[in-house]
This record gives sequence, structure tokens and C-alpha cells, in this order.
Amino acid sequence: MMPTAKSGPSEPLAEFEERTYLKVTLRLLPFLALCYLVAYIDRVNVGFAKLQMLSDLGLSETVYGFGAGVFFIGYMLFEVPSNLIMHRVGARRWIARIMITWGIISGAMAFMSSMAAALGFENSTMTFYVLRFLLGVAEAGFFPGIILYFNYWYPSHRQGRIMSLMMAAQPVSFIVGGPLSGFLMDRFHGVHGFQGWQWMYVIEAAPAVLLGILVLALLSNGIDDARWLSPREKTLLKANLEQEKRQKSDYPLGRLFRTPVLWLFVAIYFLLVVGTYGVNFWLPSIIKSTGVSSNLEVGLITAIPYAVAAVVMIATARHAERTNEKRWHTAIAAILGGIGLILSATVTGSVVLTVAFITVAVAGYMTAMAIFWSFPGSMLTGAAVAAGVAAINSLGSMGGFFGPYLLGWLTDRLGNSNAGLMALGGGLVLAGLLVAATCGNYGLRREDDAESGEMKGSALLTE
Repeated sequence: MMPTAKSGPSEPLAEFEERTYLKVTLRLLPFLALCYLVAYIDRVNVGFAKLQMLSDLGLSETVYGFGAGVFFIGYMLFEVPSNLIMHRVGARRWIARIMITWGIISGAMAFMSSMAAALGFENSTMTFYVLRFLLGVAEAGFFPGIILYFNYWYPSHRQGRIMSLMMAAQPVSFIVGGPLSGFLMDRFHGVHGFQGWQWMYVIEAAPAVLLGILVLALLSNGIDDARWLSPREKTLLKANLEQEKRQKSDYPLGRLFRTPVLWLFVAIYFLLVVGTYGVNFWLPSIIKSTGVSSNLEVGLITAIPYAVAAVVMIATARHAERTNEKRWHTAIAAILGGIGLILSATVTGSVVLTVAFITVAVAGYMTAMAIFWSFPGSMLTGAAVAAGVAAINSLGSMGGFFGPYLLGWLTDRLGNSNAGLMALGGGLVLAGLLVAATCGNYGLRREDDAESGEMKGSALLTE
């Protein structure tokens, strides 16, 4: 006999529940994390291409900064519509569409010079801008779509750990992608008349297309569509989500965009992203400026901060869940990240100190990002969480345009990246202060309340 809601959960039911969520996690997380890893490599490998591409195409630091960041304009314009379409047509088809189109466009980056000549442009600047913009359009909705997709499976209090594991793909993309990009650029330079950065774009774009095809075969749209779940497992998962849904708000979209907390989250995320992509798009150049000559060595060194960040991020997110304290974990991580970035600008010429301070910066902003993304799902549901997450990510992601462009502009005018790194570090510190001053545990229920609600949902299995 299954226990009723009044009698409380039995140990076998609790074990069954944990086994069910573990089954879901093992089925979904590794594959989606692999997709995110490939997406992130294709998004930021422009930082490695920069080591050869700027001189080959005659681009300035300001042009590079604008082109690297213009990705986020396309991302912003199409992200909310993308998430709403996914909510209607299903994750499987829409995520596959995203991956296949971004893979094709990323590969096309290798042929900017030829495309510019065919279109009659004087140089490759406009082609660079257009392709980066289109890459943002193509990828729009992938990351917020994954966040939305996890809301189809997990109650909000379980999402912090899942998101930290998912976002571990971001530092892993540098651990893998950095050495890989450096190797490809060195090894294939001049092969069949193409430059190393061109081969890098083509080879690293191919996995996105292949994974997009696999998404159509492997990904389930949701609980009801999952043939690999038993009827009892489906009932439990849906009951827990239904129980939590009663405690959240499904705002009309017009009201959602008039909600102050939405714009608070947008501001925080914008400041986090300013620092994040300033580092991600410039780190290979920062490392090379310390005297490292080989592209492979640059790639290996850039992997170090992200390897440390992956461990710190997962451990801190778990501690935040265990203690049910997310505000100060997020705030302190962002502030420390900003301080690390500011200090990295004061030690130019030293590879060891530069890497040490950049490691603090990367660990800080990655940790803050991972915990931050558990906030929206704990206060919204239905179409509201789809639009809310997409709005936060798309509007906040404009920091990905502002940060690289500011860093490139200051680098051209001052001759080095020091002032730009300090400015981006200040953005991270401000994000942390904003979280500490305004967020509290915004929209987050106490962990014991969340678990109680989940067990009540589980008890619906007996009704």
C-alpha cells in the first residue's frame, strides 16, 4: 500500500522518488550538457580565431569587440519568440533546429573573406558582423530553452544542482575547446591553402550539426512523451510539479513585464554577463600578451581557470542548496569574481599571477551564474517562466555585447586591456552588491517547505 498524504511518506517512497529523479538526470543531463558544450565552443572560439584572424582579415580590436558582441543583439531579438515557440511545438524539434542552423553558420565563419569578395564588400568587416549576428539569431533560445526544459521535469528547489552541473559544460568547453582550438590552428595552418583559424571553424562546427540530428532521435518533449519512464514514475514527477505549480504565479505576459523582480533579475544578469564574455572572448589574447607564443600552449593555459571553476561552481551550488541560502552565495561569488578580474589587470607580464587572478574571476562569475538561474523558476510557471527566463537571458545577454565592445574600444585607445578588465570587474562587483542589497531569497521557498510540497505531490500517487 502506498502512503496517503496524511500518513507521511514511507522510506520506500522516498527512495523511489530519488531513484526516479536520478534516472531522469542520467537520461537528460549528459546529452544536453554535451550539446551546451558544443554550443559554447562555437560561440567563443572567435577568441582563438582572433589570434590569427585579425591580421589575416585586417580587423581592428574595436571591430573584433563589436563583432564578438553583436552575436548578442541577434540573440536578444529572437530569444523570447524562440522560447515561446519551443513551449508550443516541443523541445525536440526546436532544439534540433537551433543546433543544426548554428552549426552551419559557425562553419561559414571560415569563409568570410570569400563571402566579402562575392558580395562586393571592400573588406571582411561587414561579413564578420553579419555572420556573428546570424549566429546569435540561430542560437537564440538554446540556453533559456534548456532552462525551460528542466522546468518541465524538476521542481525549482532541485534545479540549482542540475543547473550547476549543466553549466559545468561551460568551463569544460574551455578545458576541451581551448587546447583543441590551439591544436587545430597550429596543426592545420596552411593545409590546402586555408589558414588555421579557418580549419578550426569548420571542424568545430560539425558536431553541432550531428548532435542536432541526434536530438530528433533521443530527446523527449516532456514527461508524457518519455517512453523510458514507467507510468508510476510519470505520475510521481507530474504530481510534484503540480504541487509546486499551485504555489507559483502564471502571470499574463503583459503583467510579467511590469513586474519589478523581472527587471531586477535582468539588471543582475546583465552585469554578470558583462564580466563573463569580456573574459571569454579576450582570455586567449590576454594569455598571449604575457609572452606565450604557441597557440596550443595558449589553449592549454586557458583551460586552467575553467577547470578550477567547474569544481568550485558545483561545490558551492551544492552548499547553497544544502543550507538553503542562495543570496549570499551568489553575491559573494560575484564580488570575488570582480575583484579577481580587477587584480588581473595589475599583473601584466606574469603568466602565473594573471592565470591565478583570472581563475578567481572565472570561478566567481560561473558560480554566481549557476545559482542565479535557480531564481526565476521558483516564482513563475507555465508560459510565464518560458517568457520570463527568455526575457532575463536575452535582455541581460546584451552585457555580452557591451562588455567585449567596451574592452575592444579601450584596448585600441589605450594600447592595452588593463582599463577594460577593471571596468568589467567593476560590473561583477556591482552585480554582487545588487544581489546582496535587493534579492533576499527572492521567490524562493524554504527548503523544508519545498520538500514538504514535493512529498505531498508524491502522495497524490495514491489518489
